[in-house]
Amino acid sequence: MDKQNRKPSILHDELPAEHEDPLIRVLHIIIRASIRFLAILMAMVIMWSVADVVWVLYQRLSVEPILLLDHGDLFDVFGAIMLVLISIEIFINIRLYLGSNVIPIQLVVATALMAIARKVIVLDLDDTGPIYILGIAVTTLALGITYWLVSRKETLTVEAHSPVPHDVQKGKVQDE
Repeated sequence: MDKQNRKPSILHDELPAEHEDPLIRVLHIIIRASIRFLAILMAMVIMWSVADVVWVLYQRLSVEPILLLDHGDLFDVFGAIMLVLISIEIFINIRLYLGSNVIPIQLVVATALMAIARKVIVLDLDDTGPIYILGIAVTTLALGITYWLVSRKETLTVEAHSPVPHDVQKGKVQDE
């Protein structure tokens, strides 16, 4: 496909299956096999993480007072659950990459946002300095802006290359 007819995209074709250099082609095969292995490991990590959530919950509920969770226990359980969700997001990133050989940038940024959200949720303000909190705030803001820009670019790219007018896409066609 020539450059003029090629649809612009925010996805990157990182490891194309075809390459003119045989060494690069073999290296791409090795890397794709490694990514498959990482997907298997990630599935195992997810199962282990779910077991860890059950274990943490069991431990917290089995000590005095039995079947009650205090403030710190809730943070431990929420933190463990958020780690499972982040692991699932990373697995989805790997799975999407395996299926398309492209890195879904918006999903990667969303995963990073989830990770920083986990950090904020389990943050103990008594043991955290103002510079650390400022760093988390700046990181969250930067990731939020990045996510917005990437999703906006994706929307603009779809609208620019759609044969249907923008008003029809949004359901705003007016009767005449």
